[in-house]
Amino acid sequence: MFGDWLASVGSGLHGYVTPKAAVGAIVGNDRREILLTKRSDSGLWFYPVGWADVGYSPSEVAVKEVLEETGIHAEPLAVVSIIDGLRHRLSAIPLYSIVFSCRAVGGELRAHPLETEGVGWFSRDALPSPLREPGRWVELAFGAIDAGGEVVCWFDPPREPMWRTGGGS
Repeated sequence: MFGDWLASVGSGLHGYVTPKAAVGAIVGNDRREILLTKRSDSGLWFYPVGWADVGYSPSEVAVKEVLEETGIHAEPLAVVSIIDGLRHRLSAIPLYSIVFSCRAVGGELRAHPLETEGVGWFSRDALPSPLREPGRWVELAFGAIDAGGEVVCWFDPPREPMWRTGGGS
């Protein structure tokens, strides 16, 4: 079966390096607070996020990650952003990050024993420290929470000049 798949990939693509895909969730509650996790791997506070899993759609991964990491049930409302994680210093490896705006619809806060050191709801003026690269994502997150999911998806515009030019498609 693997040989069939490999043959179907096409000439010259074996071993072609592509970014991984990560899916995150900006989850808001009725008090306009954001759901954050203190990650076990870095000790930094960030929204729930995980690698895209085969067999799940991106929105299903967002719901699954929120539940696994925090115990909260979430409903996806909109895509907030699709960005290059390296460009925004959110990752040390090449990845594309798809982030959903979600609404909390139930569950009880509980930290995943292996992935998170803590979880909590935080208002804009009482964010925990240290935050993971507290740049644009905080602004986008609270914009999505305030808008109730009615957001325009943010993405990385092409740079001038492009980072890599020529050859490639």
